[in-house]
Amino acid sequence: MASTSSLALSQALLARAISHHGSDQRGSLPAFTGLKSTGSRASASSRRRIAQSMNKNRSLRPLVRAAAVETVEPTTDSSIVDKSVNSIRFLAIDAVEKAKSGHPGLPMGCAPMAHILYDEVMRYNPKNPYWFNRDRFVLSAGHGCMLLYALLHLAGYDSVQEEDLKQFRQWGSKTPGHPENFETPGIEVTTGPLGQGISNAVGLALAEKHLAARFNKPDAEVVDHYTYAILGDGCQMEGISNEACSLAGHWGLGKLIAFYDDNHISIDGDTEIAFTENVDQRFEALGWHVIWVKNGNTGYDEIRAAIKEAKAVTDKPTLIKVTTTIGYGSPNKANSYSVHGAALGEKEVEATRNNLGWPYEPFQVPDDVKSHWSRHTPEGATLESDWSAKFAAYEKKYPEEAAELKSIITGELPAGWEKALPTYTPESPGDATRNLSQQCLNALAKVVPGFLGGSADLASSNMTLLKAFGDFQKATPEERNLRFGVREHGMGAISNGIALHSPGLIPYCATFFVFTDYMRGAMRISALSEAGVIYVMTHDSIGLGEDGPTHQPIEHIASFRAMPNTLMFRPADGNETAGAYKIAVTKRKTPSILALSRQKLPQLPGTSIEGVEKGGYTISDDSSGNKPDVILIGTGSELEIAAQAAEVLRKEGKTVRVVSFVCWELFDEQSDEYKESVLPSDVSARVSIEAASTFGWGKIVGGKGKSIGINSFGASAPAPILYKEFGITVEAVVDAAKSFF
Repeated sequence: MASTSSLALSQALLARAISHHGSDQRGSLPAFTGLKSTGSRASASSRRRIAQSMNKNRSLRPLVRAAAVETVEPTTDSSIVDKSVNSIRFLAIDAVEKAKSGHPGLPMGCAPMAHILYDEVMRYNPKNPYWFNRDRFVLSAGHGCMLLYALLHLAGYDSVQEEDLKQFRQWGSKTPGHPENFETPGIEVTTGPLGQGISNAVGLALAEKHLAARFNKPDAEVVDHYTYAILGDGCQMEGISNEACSLAGHWGLGKLIAFYDDNHISIDGDTEIAFTENVDQRFEALGWHVIWVKNGNTGYDEIRAAIKEAKAVTDKPTLIKVTTTIGYGSPNKANSYSVHGAALGEKEVEATRNNLGWPYEPFQVPDDVKSHWSRHTPEGATLESDWSAKFAAYEKKYPEEAAELKSIITGELPAGWEKALPTYTPESPGDATRNLSQQCLNALAKVVPGFLGGSADLASSNMTLLKAFGDFQKATPEERNLRFGVREHGMGAISNGIALHSPGLIPYCATFFVFTDYMRGAMRISALSEAGVIYVMTHDSIGLGEDGPTHQPIEHIASFRAMPNTLMFRPADGNETAGAYKIAVTKRKTPSILALSRQKLPQLPGTSIEGVEKGGYTISDDSSGNKPDVILIGTGSELEIAAQAAEVLRKEGKTVRVVSFVCWELFDEQSDEYKESVLPSDVSARVSIEAASTFGWGKIVGGKGKSIGINSFGASAPAPILYKEFGITVEAVVDAAKSFF
């Protein structure tokens, strides 16, 4: 059992955390500790020192309103709540201990708020994790995923059985080391990289606000759910969270409620070593409502009151700062970095069981806790059934709106939607592919109900504005142009949240291609979590000209070709741009990147929407028997150069095949027979040209082939001069081809 001295220490540590993060006007000390004790309370002198510490710091911090608890009645007997909370803690402890790997500290500290959310507040159907009108929950601090697995297990989700808990972090299990939405039904988004989750939650809340504004009627509210999140100090430190939360405040996402696990511990130790800002003031400045729950360990009524208040604030998101003790209940490791990312160890597990009075075997959930949570299965079924009846009535009264919403819910695209995409002939005027992209975006927005998106303050340059719609803003959430501001990383993660809200929501986001460096983390999560975001990336090469090497992507195309489950398109003209969009819209579990030109390009003979579907295809060929003298391969703006070089070589009597390699990944999916028809193995005379790094082209041109590209940074000059100086020319292609003869 905890000693009197350890109890006093725990009280002092808690008080220091409270004083460090601000105080309310009352300045009262919560009567609780991270340790259970049957001994005496802290001495009077110890309590006076704690109070003096709080009073000293009160003048240094702004006043933050604490949750008012006196008006809220507990909804469940406190003894079963205690038992349920400890069930969550020990499921996490036992799973981490068995795996000898994981993060037990967060689940132990966050169990009370998580219990109240999943047991008392959230609306969901555990037997249908994909019910549309469910509340969404995001564990932004994804390392604490055993908290979420324990909740899903108690709530009755089929995806997390007892055996799954015992297989935590093991090969093929449904309980991986960080939450994965594609692996475990009940997980909304994939989290782990800190800050991504809360940013995804902003996207989920945006989706709800947008759909509610578009489809709800005064007599029929069919879109009505909340997005909840738990984030930690690490999420707060990552810049992406500030980007996304700034937008959440600007947009007034009133159904976004985030719980900040304020335990002042990170991997390296106390956050005082690197993180001393006033989070409350920052979020208030971002336009959030802020509440402070001082007793996050046992203050159940404070947590309930905070949630009730947050729901009453409808014009802005709410941050509930919950001061907790990481590793609550562990006599020797609570409130320390040692409980953050490692198993407690056999002796400390036993000590924690004794400390919290937990007599049960590992992974055992007491029968009364099971019985208590079992109600969520019938209650969830009723919630969904009631909503389905409401939607059926809505469908009868508002058939057009219902059809659109159903398309978004199911992901089933309207019949013939692809016919809206523009087509071009060689006689059509040449244009930059960024402009041709805008034609496609606007065509799609007219026929695809869930199509929406925007740019990182570059809409007029990326050409991404939907002309038939206004801006999604706090007062006009029904509109479909999203203004992300200069926030690429947040933009990408918010778009992931939108894509993962409903199968038929198809978000796009845009910036200059080189600035994918700012949001690569979010783009990787798109690929990993199977979020079919469309990334519209303009200014794709040195062809952007005078802005110079800071803005000229070189290695970017190759890096995205290396990223799994990502389609990297570089279209050469209008037909290829339309073809790329056709694929991108249909690939709902794979993100697509479109690298688009700033400079004007011609509409080339031989290109087609159908050809793009193959990834690589022949646009011209004067050979016979599948035996050209040379194969010239290009992408984007350099496909024109390959075509011009082919004409020069043909005049000299050579047979030449010109191949567009618009998307390597799609070509890789084709049959061996098709690949042989485009790149016959007997023809080793191959030349590729692309105004980018040549990295990776070896697998296309083969060991004897030649690749023309740029393996250095660019320069500032007009585009034609840059192409000449870097050797991205017809002459260079012709010379390379002649080296084979």
